Amino acid sequence: MPVDSQPSAAVAVSATFTAESLAPVLRFWMRRLRLPLTIKFAPYNQVFQQLLDPNSLLNQNRGGVNIILVRLEDWLRFRSPDGPKTETLEETARYLVSCLRAASESSPSPLLVAVCPSSPEFLADAERAAHARQAEELLRSGSHGLSAVCFSRTEEIEDLYPVAQIHDPHGDALGHIPYTAPYFTALGTWLARKINALRMTPYKVAALDCDDTLWQGICGEDGPEGVVIDPPRRALQEFMVAQHDAGMLLCLCSKNNEEDVLETFRAHPEMPLRLEHFVARRINWAPKPVNLEALAGELQLGLDSFIFIDDNARECAEVQASRPEVLTLPLPAEAQRIPDFLRHVWAFDRLQVTAEDKQRSEMYLQGLERARLGKQAKTLGEFIAALQLQVSIQPLTPEQLPRAAQLTQRTNQMNCTTIRRTEADIQALLRTGRHEVYTVTVKDRFGSYGLTGLAIVEIDPPVLRVDTFLLSCRVLGRGVEHQLLSWLGKAALEKGLAKLEVPFVPTQRNRPALLFLESVGAKFKRPAEHGFLFRFPAEAAAAVTYEPSSAPLREAAPEAPVHVSSAEPVDYVYIANHLSTVPQIEAEIRAENRSGEDVVLTPQQQARTTLEQELARLWAELLGRPSVGIHDNFFDLGGHSLLAVQLLSRIREAYGVELGLDVIYSSAFTVAELAKIIELYQLEREGADRYAALLAEIEGLSDDEVRALLEKETEGIESSGRD
Repeated sequence: MPVDSQPSAAVAVSATFTAESLAPVLRFWMRRLRLPLTIKFAPYNQVFQQLLDPNSLLNQNRGGVNIILVRLEDWLRFRSPDGPKTETLEETARYLVSCLRAASESSPSPLLVAVCPSSPEFLADAERAAHARQAEELLRSGSHGLSAVCFSRTEEIEDLYPVAQIHDPHGDALGHIPYTAPYFTALGTWLARKINALRMTPYKVAALDCDDTLWQGICGEDGPEGVVIDPPRRALQEFMVAQHDAGMLLCLCSKNNEEDVLETFRAHPEMPLRLEHFVARRINWAPKPVNLEALAGELQLGLDSFIFIDDNARECAEVQASRPEVLTLPLPAEAQRIPDFLRHVWAFDRLQVTAEDKQRSEMYLQGLERARLGKQAKTLGEFIAALQLQVSIQPLTPEQLPRAAQLTQRTNQMNCTTIRRTEADIQALLRTGRHEVYTVTVKDRFGSYGLTGLAIVEIDPPVLRVDTFLLSCRVLGRGVEHQLLSWLGKAALEKGLAKLEVPFVPTQRNRPALLFLESVGAKFKRPAEHGFLFRFPAEAAAAVTYEPSSAPLREAAPEAPVHVSSAEPVDYVYIANHLSTVPQIEAEIRAENRSGEDVVLTPQQQARTTLEQELARLWAELLGRPSVGIHDNFFDLGGHSLLAVQLLSRIREAYGVELGLDVIYSSAFTVAELAKIIELYQLEREGADRYAALLAEIEGLSDDEVRALLEKETEGIESSGRD
């Protein structure tokens, strides 16, 4: 079972710079994503120590996510300005790769690694910039293939969450806080998307409407040649082709005459989407919830693995009401918003794409060929024999680790325990020395099913205890499960173990696993804490064989759709529509901060000037409080030095006043006192500006003009005196 000794799993962040400004936005997104992860930060600039020390925050973070943030110029920050400009930036990158390699073999949680942008001043030197690019490439290539390590490029942030100003030289100088508040919001949101992609169960199918979704117009009224592939719909089609290439299955689900739709595809060869991209279709006049159920049955997948996309709000509402387990995406009414909407649907995000993902559509098409063979066969035995099935069971190899973890996340029906595991979890089990992991690959006359099964066992003499026993639904009912159980029985005998134990934990989806275990003659079945424990003599398990029925072969009835409900599902539609820009996200965070109980301020605590009102709002935002009194002390309200540095940077940005840290600690740090200091600086600056303007004016005058000006000023003063 997964190790669960830690009181709370965390998002643990280690950075080469002061990164605590990420905390509010990460907490915000963990709440939005329903992820019970706390936010923790490693000590300042200790990335290497965090990766190598077994007692570090990152190496003690079980069941969470570890984040490594590197700004390359920080590796040179404290070195002599007279020394080499790069002083082995590349060597430092290589050393970090070696640390990541070591951590990948022992880390209890997956590692997200990102190189954050260096300052324009640092990159202004062409030679230094070239070395920085080389160092980043070394990190990227060195991280590739490391299990439990995901290297991501922050260039995505500029595309998804652009901000006007990234860098904050003032904050960098004061507290090594190198980025502006909006950029920290963008960076935190981008990291949250990565965490969500890592933790969510991926959707497998996108079911698409046709009219006014794939094209503009109605093919049954405008005619197949009359519909228009406008830029927004072309972008949608290109997006879905990319999803297809990443392993998502595409289906058509449309109320239409089928021939009109097919003719539309034929009439528009310029469309990015082609009919061969779709593995199944339901084009008729039946209700779309019914058609989605039919597609799920044909593909032998649960409705909770479906995304349904339609422009029609009424159709979407009908699917949402009757099939809430389907993720329904109503397209924006303004067509020009469609491309940006799709880019911000987090449900499409993937951290990596396995070889099996890329071949998924091809595998399902092979499945259709097998189905046609099944219709020709007279008995199940004849069908199995005609398939020429070949099953290979081998120890897990490093390159199979991503797919193995993916199977634990996705497999539901033939899965005895449904334990979900990351790559790091599987590696941790292997390091115990008591566990072994085996993979099942299957192929037949039509092609390969890919890596479709997994067994994780624990050696506990005299028992071989099965921790995980799962098979993809693609190979169910063909005797592969029998071969896997028999193989485990033989493995137990080879190890001198007398018994094989298989636990079963019931879920809404894994009844096929229970029926299989009950059918193979377990010696003993007893209730366990969360289900049942099946016990086999090793000899009996090794002797299990599959005897397909000689009865007439009948097409299997589609699996009844499972209605999976969630008390608090992630609202991907709201995120795509209302939390797709940095200003929207910042406004939502501020609104949450103000949602607590209102604090009634006394008249003495209320702001008296516009400047005090603005500063009070700024303090409340930074401190996460509904309101702030003008005489409340910053530190008494929960402020600390890092927040103070952010505050000074915001003041410099808003008012053009550059204050030092001495302002914070020299007197009572309140809104009222800060307002006085800012006003004083502004007055002094205004006076200096007037004096400079006067000098500039005098400098441009001749001697006679200066004497005339002075005489005029003197007369004015004397006249004023007489008055």
